[in-house]
Amino acid sequence: MALGKAQFGVSTFFAASHSNDKCGANGLPLTPNSIKIVGRFQHLKTLDHHHICKYLDCVRGRHERLMIVQEHYTNNLNLGWKTGKFQSEDNLVKLAFEVLQGLYYMNQHEVTHRNLSMDNILLDTEGKVKLSNFGMYYMTNGGAYVSFPVGQMCYMCPEVICSGPVQIDEETELPVLPPSGPKVDVWSLGCIALELISGMKLWEGVSNQQIARNVLVFLKPDCDVINSICTELKCVEKLQSLSPYLNDFIRKCLTVDPTHRPDPSELVHHEMFTVHKLKQVSPRNGYHLFTSKLRCKDLELPELTENDVELDNDHLSERNMEEVYYLWRLAGGDLEGVLKKAGMIKAKPPVTILPSLTLDNGEVLGQGRDQMELLDETVVLLSQDQLRQRLSDIDEKSYYKLLEDESTITEGLPSSPSNVDLNDTASLPLVIKEKDVEYQFHRVILYERLINGYPYKKAHIWKEARVDVPPLFRNLVWAALLEVEGDIQAQYDSIDKETPIGTDRQIAVDIPRCHQYHELLASPTAHAKFKRVLKAWVVSHPEYVYWQGLDSLCAPFLALNFNNEALAYACIKAFIPKYLHKFFLKDNSPVIQEYLAVFSHLIAFHEPELSNHMEGIGFIPDLYAIPWFLTMFAHVFPLNKIVHLWDTLLLGNSSFPLYIGVAILKQFHDRLLSFGFNECILLFSDMPVIDLQQCVKDAIQIFCNTPKSATYRQHAKQTPKKNETRPNVSYYSRDYNEKPSNELSMEPLTLDELRSEKCPRISAEDLLELGEFIGNANTRSPTKKRGNGKPLLLVIDVRGPDEFKRGMIPGSVNIPFQSAFSPEGDLVTCPAVTTLKQSKSLVKVVVGSRGRNASNFANELVRLDYTRVCTLHNGIDVLRHTGILSVPPPEI
Repeated sequence: MALGKAQFGVSTFFAASHSNDKCGANGLPLTPNSIKIVGRFQHLKTLDHHHICKYLDCVRGRHERLMIVQEHYTNNLNLGWKTGKFQSEDNLVKLAFEVLQGLYYMNQHEVTHRNLSMDNILLDTEGKVKLSNFGMYYMTNGGAYVSFPVGQMCYMCPEVICSGPVQIDEETELPVLPPSGPKVDVWSLGCIALELISGMKLWEGVSNQQIARNVLVFLKPDCDVINSICTELKCVEKLQSLSPYLNDFIRKCLTVDPTHRPDPSELVHHEMFTVHKLKQVSPRNGYHLFTSKLRCKDLELPELTENDVELDNDHLSERNMEEVYYLWRLAGGDLEGVLKKAGMIKAKPPVTILPSLTLDNGEVLGQGRDQMELLDETVVLLSQDQLRQRLSDIDEKSYYKLLEDESTITEGLPSSPSNVDLNDTASLPLVIKEKDVEYQFHRVILYERLINGYPYKKAHIWKEARVDVPPLFRNLVWAALLEVEGDIQAQYDSIDKETPIGTDRQIAVDIPRCHQYHELLASPTAHAKFKRVLKAWVVSHPEYVYWQGLDSLCAPFLALNFNNEALAYACIKAFIPKYLHKFFLKDNSPVIQEYLAVFSHLIAFHEPELSNHMEGIGFIPDLYAIPWFLTMFAHVFPLNKIVHLWDTLLLGNSSFPLYIGVAILKQFHDRLLSFGFNECILLFSDMPVIDLQQCVKDAIQIFCNTPKSATYRQHAKQTPKKNETRPNVSYYSRDYNEKPSNELSMEPLTLDELRSEKCPRISAEDLLELGEFIGNANTRSPTKKRGNGKPLLLVIDVRGPDEFKRGMIPGSVNIPFQSAFSPEGDLVTCPAVTTLKQSKSLVKVVVGSRGRNASNFANELVRLDYTRVCTLHNGIDVLRHTGILSVPPPEI
């Protein structure tokens, strides 16, 4: 929903603390109640209705403090009732109708207010009802996670008072009695209606204990509740003067027996509202991004009124409320600072707990209960002045970006009329860009338009994601990069996630250990979501089994899509076939071993010195790299780094994780060379601090310097030949794992063949593309070279001189394998070897006839620390029908 005239308000309270030595049924320390509240709060962020205030954020502070940010208005019913405006029956009926609509919407989403009062019924600038603070009862699990009662005693119905304080089951940590239902709010509404009619407050100045006694009197069979309350409010005559419809409405609200008391879904259809010709408002206009329905079907164009003219120059008010709050935080918004300034957070003395002593006369000496542990419903407004000042120089056209003009899509970035040059900002480190409010403003506006146009703007999303991904839209951008489409919610709902299966026990063991430093994922709510998403994937993929690591793969998607399990499931469903095809087979050893063998080849290709050292001490990839690739690094890096890594990973092909692995080793190159086996094991037992942005840059560079076919794997998901479904995407998003189409293509190799060779093989197709004969080989078109005019590769022919003279690759050098090395293992000096030594930066393709000579020669080059060494798959014979081979000129 748009910001409009709304403001942001923050309130704070403390969650109940556990004893330090208390553990749960599983023997682990109890989850702090504040984390449980954060987990349950996320559901409240999804609620959006015309008559409720939108929840925006729940921030966990120190000592179990929680800070709640919500849409807020300064006017409320408590301020307006004294004017007598709502003593008018028409106004009162309209107010009750709007309150009921808000309650009914909440009840549909399993939320009960239980805190309804005049203070929590806000009125917006148009006088419409906005229910506030309605999530306290839900987020605290019926009051189980706080040490204060939720709700005001004067508005509590008899059954709530009879139930007494919340009692917790120590084993399950859940309330013993079921939580209050929607009917408790109907009672509160009836009390508020009588207060408005009378112009007086119910039981004002009476203690809570006495209020409880007064309410419990209503349980007597002969008690007339309406008459008792009206007598207290001195409004018996006023009640009699009301219309029979309103009178009946109030009596139904104040029905003592909850089984006969209607709930909001029934009361909202009361005939009183029909008589006054009131109609329910429909849910907010909008659409779901992933659906099979027409997304534009229920959209309506806004109708401008005279009041809207004032908003013409306030373009920020037209933006989504979540976007504005996100920018407010970037602009220096500090919740704790605001609360401290308002006196809501006070520093305590160093000694906060003193012993209490009760004297014979009953006097208590020592520290009493900290009043800050009780609920203070004071709301502090969050000033938007600083944000508006930061955005004041932005051109108004930037608020309404048009996508039809290709110049708005990033080639660099659009120029800014402010003092900050966005093109300069785009080149800064990612952590800096994500904190720059103006840069994020432009990116958020652009991505919001692109995401709304998905899948039609798919190509543009790919292009922009190569620059960066704003955190606010990361979940949807990832889904777009994974090409998630269709009615994902219906697909997810159709999967049985409740019936017990064999992997339930292992899932239950893994979840409490998966990224539990993350406040959201540590909550019981997250654990339940984790289990459902993981079971959905296991059940819907019977050909696979649950392997440890699947939970780590799920964690980033669940953290980003916490309120959309279906999207989290759809993303992981698309992610695994692309990057982890067949990894979750019951017997996945051949798949993983092939993956590790190709990884070893890449290490030798780019870091031969490191490869020789690690092989010499026995530190093979099997000992450290399996958790990397099985979880796509989600097990070894924290989530705040994983999201940045996956921003690039999702743009790459199925082999791109291999290049990330090489980039990690490159970053520890010097340390690894100086370490022995034990030191290497210790280094990777707990992943050390790594410069992730440099790692990503290195991975891209390594990819661009590697022939595509060097990472061919037979167990990877094969794609149709030359299937370019995403126009204008980067080269490193293309995949070579294609079905062989001719003898020039790469073919599957056995695991023994892969292990016997230190270097990768490349296909004849790659040789033709990278060499001096790109295009139609028979025409021998001009050579393909780097931008500086230098060639891309050097072909080394290791056949004997006689064979070499009968047919050679143009530009290749001949170093016969039989006479290439001295007894000491060094290359024998000759013109061809001199050329080899001068070509350190080129890809060196070793070519020979069928046999082991080419691979053995390549292995020796790796031993001598030559970089970028590979062999031609199937040898030189595969080129005989291409017309490329030629006879070398006679020696003079």
